[in-house]
Amino acid sequence: MCGIAGIISIKGHPIPDLQQKLTIMEQLLAHRGPDGVGLWMNDQQSVGLAHRRLSIIDLSKSAAQPMVGEDGNVLVFNGEIYNYHELKKRLSHRWNFKTHSDTEVLLAAFNQYRLNCLDLLRGMFAFAIWNNRQQEFFAARDLFGIKPFYYILEDDYFIFASEVKALLPFVSAQIDPLGFSEYITFQAPIGSNTLFKNIKQLLPAHYISISNGQFTVARYWDLENNYKLENNIENQLETIFEKSVASHLVSDTPIGCYLSGGIDSSLIAAIASKTVKKMPFFHGKFSHGPNYDESSYAKLMAKQCAGTLHISDMTADDFVQNIEKIIYHLDYPVAGPGAFPQYLVSKDASHHVKVLLAGQGGDELFGGYARYFIAYLEQCLKAALNGTYQNDRFEINFENLLQQLAGLKSYQPLIKQFWSQGLFDEFDQRYYQLIDRSTDISNEINWEMIDKNHSFQEFQKRFNSPDKNLSFFDRMLRFDFKYLLPGLLHVEDRMSMAHGVESRVPFLDRELVEFVSAIPAQEKFKNGELKSLLRSTFSECLPIEVAKRQDKMGFPVPLNEWMAVKLRDYLLDIFTTGKNKQRAYINYDSVIQHLDSTGTYSRKIWAFLSLELWQQQFFDIKQKKLSIFENQLEVFE
Repeated sequence: MCGIAGIISIKGHPIPDLQQKLTIMEQLLAHRGPDGVGLWMNDQQSVGLAHRRLSIIDLSKSAAQPMVGEDGNVLVFNGEIYNYHELKKRLSHRWNFKTHSDTEVLLAAFNQYRLNCLDLLRGMFAFAIWNNRQQEFFAARDLFGIKPFYYILEDDYFIFASEVKALLPFVSAQIDPLGFSEYITFQAPIGSNTLFKNIKQLLPAHYISISNGQFTVARYWDLENNYKLENNIENQLETIFEKSVASHLVSDTPIGCYLSGGIDSSLIAAIASKTVKKMPFFHGKFSHGPNYDESSYAKLMAKQCAGTLHISDMTADDFVQNIEKIIYHLDYPVAGPGAFPQYLVSKDASHHVKVLLAGQGGDELFGGYARYFIAYLEQCLKAALNGTYQNDRFEINFENLLQQLAGLKSYQPLIKQFWSQGLFDEFDQRYYQLIDRSTDISNEINWEMIDKNHSFQEFQKRFNSPDKNLSFFDRMLRFDFKYLLPGLLHVEDRMSMAHGVESRVPFLDRELVEFVSAIPAQEKFKNGELKSLLRSTFSECLPIEVAKRQDKMGFPVPLNEWMAVKLRDYLLDIFTTGKNKQRAYINYDSVIQHLDSTGTYSRKIWAFLSLELWQQQFFDIKQKKLSIFENQLEVFE
């Protein structure tokens, strides 16, 4: 796990002050790699690569980066290739290996297979390779967007980095209106836009090539339902998942596990602890009553695994003291307030381990969100009224759904709001309404400055899959997995790497994902139970209290309770600053009025807090930083 950056002149012209530019970029990524730093530049000074190292596999200096292969190719790599031992055996007669690292295996695989090497890799990665002989550049991002890759393409220059902050010295900070629209709607951009104008993200399962002055971006993999299923799906799932967890344990440094108390992280802990004895576990809680404290479940799981449980008890003071650091490390606002506890739990874990296993992806893969049930229930009612209930898109018996309704008790406000308007509209419109986070935002946004229709149009063309055979459940899962999960992985990466910790996600293994995607919805949601297949397959691995629980909280933060303590004054101060700055897009008079009239936290308060702190750190201060950069180097015209 590391930080990577680089600058390429597409036309091969020398880049002024290249070493200084690379040095500034790697310094802005220093938190991602506290164990080492490396720079490489070609003789013509037209290409430069930078690397910050977090040593996980092969801790020797010989595995440092940028790594130059025996073929002259130069690589910077962020991530882990879990099957590198197998690949190394396959390539050993073609490559004279000098290290024990997965980095060199990646170099050898690219040498032998070029683009096709991506089909062999099992892991999480963002990497860039300069082919010095052919004068060609190649970069790729992993299948699911676990590891980040951002870039600027401006005139003759291609500049890339693991985080946006390392690109900001080379652009004038401006809000991208399309990225802003997507954030307000989905809590994260779902395409290649970011919240910064002219800064793009390489999408999951995509690569970039620069050859003969031509710049290309293309997809190299997509999810298909063609995995061969055996007769006993549960046995097959158990074998594949255990293999994935085992592969994620490869490390030359201590390894631990996030343990929330939910099924996903508990299952990973149960399987991993069979191999790693006395594994340390890390949990976050809030002392504001049972609605914010899942530690009892985490303690049960840690006891069964014979591991040590480290609990972070977080307060309103912690929130005020750390929220600005969190927004800085995120680069731009993404997802909800769960980033706060994850930041502090990762900080605690960094004192004990360098590698952590996490349960991200389980909800999107196996169907853990209540919105899936709510949307499907409405479609059943609609079909029953229209007399089309018997068609093959309704795999789950309606009577079985009724038996599961008790699990939606805490979601009654959401259901009431959802069914209050648009009931029985087209399925894409209804699911969009469920995931649209802007439904309660009105005068707080200057809507005339952004294209709200853009978000729905982007959603529609992704949600309405050309595969007409997809069930209602699978359409929801497929969209969330491909377009919403990367935003959560953004948080996963930044909050762990802020403290030099590598977070690994065993649910996001290629074989596992392709296998589960091929399983019919009636098996994944048997009898209408969310995560039914996962529960039934691994029920014996978990304490019954964990396996049967229906009240998973998803790391809620007690911001309402903290409002009455000290958070309200803090928020008023932040929003008043925004008002005085006369920010574009946001009407802070309405934001402050909402805060004064309700006195309560809402998700839109989180959105505006994140946006204001982001602008204070990356826009207000940025103008001061630019003059410093300009004194040190010639910024691109």
